[in-house]
Amino acid sequence: MNIHQATSSYEKWVASCIPLDRRALSFKHKQMTLGLFPFLRSTFYRWAQIWREVAADAAAAPALLAVGDLHLENFGTWRDVEGRLVWGINDFDEVYRMPYSIDLVRLVTSAHVAAAEERLNIRPRDASDAILEGYRDSLKEGGRPYVLAENHRWLRKIALNRLRDATLFWRKLERLPRSPVRLPRDVESQLRKLLPDHSLPCEKKERLAGLGSLGHRRVVLLGQWHGCYLAREAKELTPSACVWARGQSAKGQRTRYGKILDDAVRVPDPFVHPYRDWLLRRLAPDCSRIELDSLPASHDEERLLYSMGWETANIHFGTPRAIPAVRRNLAKRRGNWLHKAAKAMLRATERDWREWRQ
Repeated sequence: MNIHQATSSYEKWVASCIPLDRRALSFKHKQMTLGLFPFLRSTFYRWAQIWREVAADAAAAPALLAVGDLHLENFGTWRDVEGRLVWGINDFDEVYRMPYSIDLVRLVTSAHVAAAEERLNIRPRDASDAILEGYRDSLKEGGRPYVLAENHRWLRKIALNRLRDATLFWRKLERLPRSPVRLPRDVESQLRKLLPDHSLPCEKKERLAGLGSLGHRRVVLLGQWHGCYLAREAKELTPSACVWARGQSAKGQRTRYGKILDDAVRVPDPFVHPYRDWLLRRLAPDCSRIELDSLPASHDEERLLYSMGWETANIHFGTPRAIPAVRRNLAKRRGNWLHKAAKAMLRATERDWREWRQ
């Protein structure tokens, strides 16, 4: 398959799982032409299809529940039950049992793309080394979550720089059109349980967000509590694109969004609630992903990439039985295996992007 055939096949497969918003899907296709980084973010299905062949030896590794669609903009902030700001991976739509190396190769590839587009000021080899070093150290020390309270002050400054202006954030949600989607009664009931008052009057809003999940149904409940806005969102999920890449039917397959978090080294977001085939969560200015273009000019990129590698291992601890095999496999690898695999995937992604634009 070429990229056009793969995209058509995958979207037909998704449509067999859930109703697709064709307008949002058309918007996604346009976003895929704008740059290599948005193309990478939009096409994990293609990655799942070709990466074993392209990455070669790097793909021969112990399997665990991996994030799959991991990249530099799959990190963000949330508040824990104590109200503390936490940083880490915040999107698990594509979780599946895969070689642990897929998360490392994809994360490093996204760093190479960002460096090529001058969105990161770091040599690709240095980016590869920083991510791998963070992953190794986290595996060695048993992991540790990033709670941005008295620790990680440098990362807190980066995160706080990203926090959206509350006035602009709520104004943008207020201007969203009304949603035509009727949520299943039980899904809406579960979503309302995340509100401080289950009977709070709310408007249902339609929201386009993300890239990989564009076309999936999203409904935002927007209301006011004590004179200030609050919002909760329901997003429809599908099984991982890995199921499609293996030529399997979507029937009987379930998302593993919640499963990967059960044992991960993580401070939970109390408002993230996978329910059946939906993800229910809070929307707020301090609960969002960190975009590359929003990073302050003075940020330490090597240190940030090291932390991303560390956090990747935090999530992999969610499959504790696999960790001894991962440690042994990683210890056997020598040289620049990760850097080489990422370069190969970058070339393959660039070829697909050029073909897509044509």
